[in-house]
Amino acid sequence: MSALNFKHLRYFWMVARTGSIARAAEQLHLTPQSISGQLSDFAESLGVELFRRNGRKLELTDTGRRILRHAEDIFSTGDELLEIVRDQSRTSTTTFRVGCADSVSKLIACRLVEPALSLDQPLRMICREGRLASLLADLAVHRLDLIIADRTMPAHLSVRGFNHLLGESGMTVFGTAALAATLPGEFPACLDGAPLLLPGEDYAIYGRLLQWLGENKLHPRIVGEFDDSAMMQAFGQSGAGLFFAPTVIARQVCEQYAVVALGQVDSLVEQVYAITTERRLRHPATVAISQNARRELFA
Repeated sequence: MSALNFKHLRYFWMVARTGSIARAAEQLHLTPQSISGQLSDFAESLGVELFRRNGRKLELTDTGRRILRHAEDIFSTGDELLEIVRDQSRTSTTTFRVGCADSVSKLIACRLVEPALSLDQPLRMICREGRLASLLADLAVHRLDLIIADRTMPAHLSVRGFNHLLGESGMTVFGTAALAATLPGEFPACLDGAPLLLPGEDYAIYGRLLQWLGENKLHPRIVGEFDDSAMMQAFGQSGAGLFFAPTVIARQVCEQYAVVALGQVDSLVEQVYAITTERRLRHPATVAISQNARRELFA
């Protein structure tokens, strides 16, 4: 057999689903003789036995059951394809795929992409989170339209992409009111000896944060390091330690995690970039994100 006959496969699939040639013929608006003949041709072309008779019933062979599983996948995918076409005929929806580096605050990422959902043209947004290197690989093969990251593309990667600075923010230290009440002295001296939750080494701010602590002769007790900002903030909410987050989202951090701001460090700056395959931003969604970032979030 040089190629699969999908018409025969559908006849087989229908017989297997209905349990009889007669019922399959009714569903397909064909005669039982026609279905039976096509089924025999299909089995002969494959060189396998698809059904065996058990009295008046047809039972699938082991090979027939394996073929049925593939047929289910094939025709299920076909149904999904038809549904997509029907949806597009009702309204023209643009798909916008965003990758968010896991070192970027979820609160910042959410506020950045919100304007893309308010465009006049309907937009279906697909968000992916992961390490920057993995996201860049997806960008290179056009699985992503935009990456939100806390650093520029590594120079050694052979990926065609362009860095667009969306904005930057100083950092603020947060903690529960109960924990803050136990700390002696004023900020930032109160950080010395205090329990501290650090972002992981993948964060661009990680090295600068340690340098700032060293320059100010502060030696907090490092409770843990976290690759996920939301998890770090959740531990901060539980009172496990203090944590740093960008000042531009200070109000949202306080409200969402029931913490207070202990102090602000303007010299400790976190940057946020949009990485795209466009030298100049043209996609309406990326333009909306960039404009909102500069006019609102990081203004």
